[in-house]
Amino acid sequence: MSENLQEHNINVTKTARYYTLGDISNTEEVWVVCHGQGQLASYFIKSFQNIVKEKRLIVAPEGLSRFYLDNMGGRVGACWMTREDRLNEIDNYVNYLDLIYEQIIASVNNPNIKLQVLGFSQGVATVCRWVGLGKPKPIDKLILWGGITPPDLDLVAANSIFSHLKLFLVVGNQDQFADASVVAHEEERLKNDNLSYKLITYEGGHQLNIEVIKDLAEC
Repeated sequence: MSENLQEHNINVTKTARYYTLGDISNTEEVWVVCHGQGQLASYFIKSFQNIVKEKRLIVAPEGLSRFYLDNMGGRVGACWMTREDRLNEIDNYVNYLDLIYEQIIASVNNPNIKLQVLGFSQGVATVCRWVGLGKPKPIDKLILWGGITPPDLDLVAANSIFSHLKLFLVVGNQDQFADASVVAHEEERLKNDNLSYKLITYEGGHQLNIEVIKDLAEC
């Protein structure tokens, strides 16, 4: 009877959450920071509390899917997508991030806002797709930390977007998920697509580094 099996899709309304640090009513600079696989935005955003200052707002969206990290009902983490129904998952989070951005900008009411975007681990592919596929945004810096640009994203087609921002690759020298070969392959791709970037390395593994965050905030 499998010949009668059909897949259907339906749009639903879902409540999502995001967190902020800073005063949204007095902002000239917004950081949108996207967590990695299995993290929660409420914890992830704490890594950025040392760069909060007057007129700077940190925004941490949370992935639309949550799961038990140990499969036994213990700690909960969130993710942006899986390979299952991936195209719809991508559309969902791109639209979701667009909605957050529009809500923040409407609250800030500043047409000259500086937008900094950072993705960590799985969040790297997330922010790349948001920048490349979402609504136009005046991005100043795009920071890709511990991950690579998604292979399915056409960087040549999106060159007019990516070439007008400051692009940073950030990786720890002991990162087991972004080792030297992964970084070399990513650099080759960016060079082949004529995209300028700056590579930042630090002592450490697959985690954020507070001092590097501080340096990025001031550059």
